[in-house]
Amino acid sequence: MIWVIVLVVLVLIVALAAVAIYNRLVRLRNRAENSWAQVDVQLRRRYDLIPNLVEAVKGYAAHERGTFDEVTQARTAAQQAKGVAEQAEAENVLTAAIGRLFAVAEAYPQLRATENFQQLQAQLAETEQKIAVARQVYNDTVLSYDNALETVPTNIVASLFGFRPQAYFETEGAAREAPAVQFSN
Repeated sequence: MIWVIVLVVLVLIVALAAVAIYNRLVRLRNRAENSWAQVDVQLRRRYDLIPNLVEAVKGYAAHERGTFDEVTQARTAAQQAKGVAEQAEAENVLTAAIGRLFAVAEAYPQLRATENFQQLQAQLAETEQKIAVARQVYNDTVLSYDNALETVPTNIVASLFGFRPQAYFETEGAAREAPAVQFSN
């Protein structure tokens, strides 16, 4: 009889531990998803600024049609990207295109002196900083979640319930740095 009680208590302890681990994994996964939502908010803000920036430069550099089209296409591709890896790749292309747009704008001192263009520059620089912070928070959250998935005994519960690692939001090449948005007069 005592063995039955001991066995029931052990089963209850194991079950409670599994529930606690499962709940922890759910919280970590939800934090990662919330962190990605914060990155997405900043990316949307960036997408909203880009058409205004393109229009401001267009007035001064109408012959740079290829650059404008490239920025517009990169923005559209980034907005339509699905998943973290695809989003990161699209953002890399968009960042490079924005850099080329600013290179075009640099050739027009009158454009750089306009208040509208300066405000757009400041807003984009601020947004780029917010994206960097949001990306860091997201990647830190994913690190905590992925670490939990790989440690014992959490990995056992994670595999039983189908928890999967999440992708980091990584940048490549020239996109590792925010585009230069400061111009000297």
